[in-house]
Amino acid sequence: MRLPSSATVPSEKHSRAVRWLLVLGLVVMVAIGLILLFLLTQATTNRDLYEQNYAKLFAVNVVVAVLLLGVISWIAVRLIRRLMKKKFGSRLLVKLAAIFALAGFAPGVLIYVVSYQFVTRSIESWFDVKVEGALDAGLNLGRTTLEALSADLAGKARAGAARLADTPDVSAALPLERARDAMGADDLILWGSSGRLIAASGQSRYQLNPELPNAQQFRAARTQGVITWIEGLDDAVVSDQNPSRIKALALVTSNQLGSFNEPRYVLAVKTLPDTLVANAMAVTQANREYQERALARDGLRRMYIGTLTLSLFMAVFGAVLLAVLIGNQLARPLLLLADGVREVAAGDLTPKAFLRGTDELDGLTRSFSQMTQQLSDARQAVQTSMAQVSAAHANLQTILDNLTAGVMVLDAKGVISASNPGATRILRVPMAAHQGQPLAEVEGLQSFGQQVQEQFDNFFSTHSERTLDHWQQSFELGGIGRAQSGRPPNDVITLVTRGAALPGEQRLLVFDDISEIVSAQRAQAWGEVARRLAHEIKNPLTPIQLSAERLEMKLTGKLGATEQAMLTKSVKTIVDQVDAMKRLVNEFRDYARLPAAELKPVKLNDLVADVLHLYANDLEQVPVMTELDPDCPVIMGDAQQLRQVLHNLLQNAQDATLSAGHADADHAVLIKTQCQASTRRVRLAVLDCGTGFPDHILKRAFEPYVTTKDKGTGLGLAVVKKIADEHASRVTISNRLENDTIVGAQVSLSFAVEQTPNPQVI
Repeated sequence: MRLPSSATVPSEKHSRAVRWLLVLGLVVMVAIGLILLFLLTQATTNRDLYEQNYAKLFAVNVVVAVLLLGVISWIAVRLIRRLMKKKFGSRLLVKLAAIFALAGFAPGVLIYVVSYQFVTRSIESWFDVKVEGALDAGLNLGRTTLEALSADLAGKARAGAARLADTPDVSAALPLERARDAMGADDLILWGSSGRLIAASGQSRYQLNPELPNAQQFRAARTQGVITWIEGLDDAVVSDQNPSRIKALALVTSNQLGSFNEPRYVLAVKTLPDTLVANAMAVTQANREYQERALARDGLRRMYIGTLTLSLFMAVFGAVLLAVLIGNQLARPLLLLADGVREVAAGDLTPKAFLRGTDELDGLTRSFSQMTQQLSDARQAVQTSMAQVSAAHANLQTILDNLTAGVMVLDAKGVISASNPGATRILRVPMAAHQGQPLAEVEGLQSFGQQVQEQFDNFFSTHSERTLDHWQQSFELGGIGRAQSGRPPNDVITLVTRGAALPGEQRLLVFDDISEIVSAQRAQAWGEVARRLAHEIKNPLTPIQLSAERLEMKLTGKLGATEQAMLTKSVKTIVDQVDAMKRLVNEFRDYARLPAAELKPVKLNDLVADVLHLYANDLEQVPVMTELDPDCPVIMGDAQQLRQVLHNLLQNAQDATLSAGHADADHAVLIKTQCQASTRRVRLAVLDCGTGFPDHILKRAFEPYVTTKDKGTGLGLAVVKKIADEHASRVTISNRLENDTIVGAQVSLSFAVEQTPNPQVI
């Protein structure tokens, strides 16, 4: 997986600059350390060089040490601030820095202590008494040897001078050569008192100007008789051209008078052996250096110890600085990981920073960044899936909310887990308010809940024998929804219910209200019955009536009074019953052949006023009062059929009021119209003051031949229901209650303001 380049930290330029600074600092420290080591090794052999550069080197080391101390102090201040602010990783940085600092400080201190003891003891051992005595003995030995050689040469020079005492200047060459051979000298020269060269023997005879002793030496020789001195031992370089020699100047005395009375001098020169000269010079040089260093012993000790101390400081400061830097490099990936883990724990899965190094810790940051990116992709996929699931759930919920069927989810104990608005509409109970409550404990649904639970129990108890994955059953519910909805309950609700199993011991209950379908089927069945009755019964009624009347006509006047009276009464009974049967057949025929409604705009208030004119002069009837809403809009309806509805309802209301023994103005029949703007419907209600309807009548009030009248056919409300269906109107019947006492009945119809294309109960 490719990570975004913006997530890398630090940048390449910054990392390269830090690395170069570290390398440069290490090179400078190593160079200074090597220079110090070189000067320390050269201190014993070239003290002048060490002393010449020590001050400069010491100053450079002090500056570097101060810079290192400043950097360390700055880092320490930053660490202290991080600790005070309680930033994450501060303690880890301090621990790593302390560990690396101790790792470099402890060996440095140990080496410093050992070196200090070594330097102190070594310098002291250089100036031991035995060494000083050996140097003095060597100097005395060399001095004694040279003095012995000088005395020997002086004696030989005196002897040679005695041999030349009476030798004239002109013939002095041969005796001078013989004297040189006898003395074993390298050169033998005879000088006059004025510095005049008289004769020479040896290498000097080839020199035009042999080296002349000075006047002081001549005076010393005249006074002492013979003097010696050594030349060449003080020269820095001894060679064949400049050898070390012993010279002896002796006065030549003469007992004769004349020209020989001028003082003459013999100069004897003998070259010293190279080994002797070298040893003498080495001993002298060693003694001189020893004395010089003995005099500067304390300064030398301070110089060495100061150099060691400065080196220790630089090593310790460098170790601390490297400890902090290396600790920071080690802790940086860990801190980066810790920050990333904290962000991930907080739910932040944005691309995380990582290091581009090649070590394992940097690789770990890259792996963590890749893992975070994968988690982010996975979460995005999960969120997408959840969004899809939520959308599917929303779609499913929308579907459930708009289903005409009722849907409920129950648990194993019949407790309601969820329901849709269709369940509330069908059962007329706010099911959402009863969520978490057993269905069998909901008011008005106790019997329904128990029957549903029994169906589920039977379904699961026969799971090994059943062939379907659901059960289906129809139920009839009556009198529900009165207390909860505040609206009169319908006569009866017929539900077709289906149950199935859901995962997790959940149970699905789906039901639909088929009351209208059942009612329509019953109406259709009664219409078919009415049609057949009208056809099968009406045909024999006329012959029966005609036969009875013909029989009466033929027998009248031929029977006695008693038999005539019986005949007349019997014929009248037959004719009356045939008329009653004809009326009944005609009513069934009218119910079966009720024409389709022709919907036109109708003002309901005007229609009510027209119908009431027919009842205005009927004083024997129960009075009728109205409460008409002036805001009622025009509805779509068949005026003729709506008049028939009003006639039927008013007749039933007056009959019910009379049957209750009320015929006064206080117990008048009331007709009400009301506009329901929120639902865009108009409600028509007829209220009486009768005895109401029994429960068994309420459940089947709109079926044909169901009535509470002794002489009624039970087709009035059936016709009202059929006409209401033609108008897509909702009709309800209920008892009027006051203090839980029935004071009458009420029949209501609800019409849509606009024509509904599908005449179906809403």
